[in-house]
Amino acid sequence: MGARRVTQADVAQLAGVSQATVSLVLNGEQDRVGDATRQRVLDAISRTGYSANPVAQRLAGGRNQIVGVFAYEPVFPRGSGDFYRPFLVGIEGEAERWGCDLLLFTSAQVERGRRRLSGKARAHLGVTDGCILLGHSEDKQELVHLVDDGFPFVFVGRRELPGAADLPYVGADYVGATRDVVRLFLDRGHQRIGFVGELSDRESILDRLTGYRTAMREAGLRPTSFDPADLAPDEILDVVRDNRLTGLVLAEAYRAEGIRAAATRRGLAVPADLSIAILGQPEVAAGRPVDSGLTWSGFRIPREEMGEQALRLLVELIEGRADAGRHRLLPCSLELGQTVTVPPHTAH
Repeated sequence: MGARRVTQADVAQLAGVSQATVSLVLNGEQDRVGDATRQRVLDAISRTGYSANPVAQRLAGGRNQIVGVFAYEPVFPRGSGDFYRPFLVGIEGEAERWGCDLLLFTSAQVERGRRRLSGKARAHLGVTDGCILLGHSEDKQELVHLVDDGFPFVFVGRRELPGAADLPYVGADYVGATRDVVRLFLDRGHQRIGFVGELSDRESILDRLTGYRTAMREAGLRPTSFDPADLAPDEILDVVRDNRLTGLVLAEAYRAEGIRAAATRRGLAVPADLSIAILGQPEVAAGRPVDSGLTWSGFRIPREEMGEQALRLLVELIEGRADAGRHRLLPCSLELGQTVTVPPHTAH
């Protein structure tokens, strides 16, 4: 015969409290239990190995202490471009501090390379108290449905939804960070600075473009932005030459080495002849060495802190106390690097 299942009554007896007090602690009603009493209950739970029945807790109106993590793309490393790892590290660390478990959703239906948060995946969310969402290829209509349902969730990255839907998010301040990078060029004497980035409706690109245009207009200069989607690196250098640009800010970091190599083939050195900065993408991180031994200028995205803050905001939403608001933008850190210097005509 197997060992008897530990009950709340066993925990209560060991802690020297009532079973009702144990229930309050398990349901997270911290304001109704003193700190010392709560700690005795938690110690008793640890010593007895008591495990609450999550279904019973849900029926009783309590919480499961389980948070979901849903990504529209695979999150485990597949080569050098480990985009999601810092986010997950931050989420995991904060979950540990709050004493909740993480449930990674991987069985969602995949359509055209993107997971769908509908059908079985949407039903599985009911196991959790709330969910953190990540990814570049979200379906905004699915997010509208989640908002309408009142299900607690937080998106990692600034997102805007159609209509009046108010989506909670923790993002990076790409507008402010890009302005800082452009001002780095301006401080060095540049006046002809180009923005290279795919012109899409993605908020992360639009925010970078807004920061670039704002800084250029504030300086009384004309913005020059172009979409490199169908351009080879050598063709991008043609645009640089035709517009007499002395500096480039890149929205997508993976283009950086190709553009630098194309410049070298034309006898142009980075940064002596062409200054380049990366607007915070991780594939070629700002501050890392380039082939020439220099380090890239640009800014760093606080990805680990974004994961931490997303989990913290989600807990606050679950508990009904999002005092600091539902939209949070974290500052990025400027990396001076070595790929931005004075333009050729002002060099001594």
